[in-house]
Amino acid sequence: MADESAEIAQGLRRRDPDLLDRLIEQYQHRLLRYLVHLTGRRELAEDLFQETWVRVLERGRQYDGRRDFTAWLFTIARNLFIDQQRRRQVPSEDPADPDTAAARQPSALELAMQHEQSERILAGMERLSAEYREALSLRFQEGMSLEEIAGVTGAPLGTVKSRIYRGLSALEPWLKGAGL
Repeated sequence: MADESAEIAQGLRRRDPDLLDRLIEQYQHRLLRYLVHLTGRRELAEDLFQETWVRVLERGRQYDGRRDFTAWLFTIARNLFIDQQRRRQVPSEDPADPDTAAARQPSALELAMQHEQSERILAGMERLSAEYREALSLRFQEGMSLEEIAGVTGAPLGTVKSRIYRGLSALEPWLKGAGL
């Protein structure tokens, strides 16, 4: 992991286009999914996605490889979102449809049930504050550790734990309604 981070840091300093292509390919789905959940709007998420990669290219020299690249990348995306919110102060609109990937082809009934569960959970997520929504998205959709979430958000570890607990508690009616 440390070797990979050091390799990424060196490649970003050189502005290696092959490295950037590889990083975009590797992180595109996770990053876009995170931004969709953060913004609640696919179009805005796509704009921030592109802007994030522009920042990575422009400020790649700032990445020193001591920190996990994923956390650094998601921090850039989060900061761009915060900057955008400060400029616009516009509440989020309808959320985008969730990304569903399956190892096997699910039956029509399974697809219908998954869609219904997702809709209920998304309805609950819409009603959460941005801090809870972000913490839950990073933890359960991006699979980040609590420490990584603290690094991305700049919040103390205890605050991250609290946000996840309170977010899950607030989501409980929707999770029960989704059969989870």
